[in-house]
Amino acid sequence: MILADLGMEILSMKEAGVDVDIVEDGSSFEENAEIKARAVARVLTNDIVLADDSGLEIDYLDKAPGIYSARFAGEDTSYDIKNSILLDRLEGVPDEERTARFVCAVAAVFPDGTVDVVRKTIEGRIAAEAAGENGFGYDPIFYVPEYGCTTAEMEPEQKNELSHRGKALRAMRDILKDRISEE
Repeated sequence: MILADLGMEILSMKEAGVDVDIVEDGSSFEENAEIKARAVARVLTNDIVLADDSGLEIDYLDKAPGIYSARFAGEDTSYDIKNSILLDRLEGVPDEERTARFVCAVAAVFPDGTVDVVRKTIEGRIAAEAAGENGFGYDPIFYVPEYGCTTAEMEPEQKNELSHRGKALRAMRDILKDRISEE
């Protein structure tokens, strides 16, 4: 686990006994990550609270589905259907115009109320067709040219090393290490 070396207990909301409804009404991944972290921090006032928001941006589609990635085509719609819709919308679009990125923003709210937010990406393109069984969500259509495959075709270890979420968590770990060493 990326945060395991921080010397602190890491709990999910469920493990911490936090059950709050959070309305993600920000206009960016960063805002939504902060909204989520602040909502939980109101319950866990003496703890550092982390939250993330992530999704897929496709340049040709004006960065859609973007912050609506999870809710694109309906919250209960399978990713097979979501991926098919996106592939249909990009049918006939040349490869060089299919640029896209996975984005992950991680926010940390500290007990003193201050917040740090990091944003990391993995750049790629939308493939002509879905491929691969690893990963989830949009991974089967997200092609990484340097590796010649979709993120769903990568081994989990390789994907974790390259992924937007892995990069964001490693960047946040560095911030947390600095903050912890100052105390």
